[in-house]
Amino acid sequence: MYLIKEMPLGERPRERLEKFGAEALSSYELIAILLHTGTTNLSAIDIAKNMIFDIKDVTGLRDKTIPELASFRGVGKAKAITLLAALELGKRALSTERDLIRISSPADVFHLLKDDLSDLKQEVLIALYLDIKSQLIAKKQIFTGGLNSSLIHPREVFKYAVKYSAFSIILVHNHPSGDPEPSQQDVEVTKAMEAAGEMMQITITDHVILAKNRFLSIRDYLKIKGGK
Repeated sequence: MYLIKEMPLGERPRERLEKFGAEALSSYELIAILLHTGTTNLSAIDIAKNMIFDIKDVTGLRDKTIPELASFRGVGKAKAITLLAALELGKRALSTERDLIRISSPADVFHLLKDDLSDLKQEVLIALYLDIKSQLIAKKQIFTGGLNSSLIHPREVFKYAVKYSAFSIILVHNHPSGDPEPSQQDVEVTKAMEAAGEMMQITITDHVILAKNRFLSIRDYLKIKGGK
């Protein structure tokens, strides 16, 4: 380990950004620039690498609070605030694009996620968090594997709804078989989430199943079957 000032000029994050542009830098290099300084024993790059290692994916930073960011070794409150400010600024810079995504039907869900889910070999449960105008606030992958009401706890869905002040939620999962017909487990998961939503006063608008080039709304399915 050595300090950034001891690194060759061509390898320092700030100099690399100036020469090649921000898009050429790795996630940990961008974080190191925001951190600005390290500690006696760790450079800013070391701290940034450790953060990436701990969260596995840089997108995980979006869900961190100031205390959570500050808890990373070598970060502290001041640097945590800087990171959170940078994340919020990036989110606002993309807000115009986000506001264009309005989910008003199962077909909208299908077109939004078909490319992400159509070729997967296992089931994935995704939650779409919407505001009062049915505009997309956030998309979160909640669970991977066969849906089972005993394995999927409502808190995993609703903690993000609270975090983003969502008005409603649409659940989405895929059927790799290509058949969108819901299983009994799919129906049970839907009803469990709807019951939790009633208690939280956050509506589960629908649960949409995507299967290759087809989709099915469990809400509509249950109405037809007399399950609601």
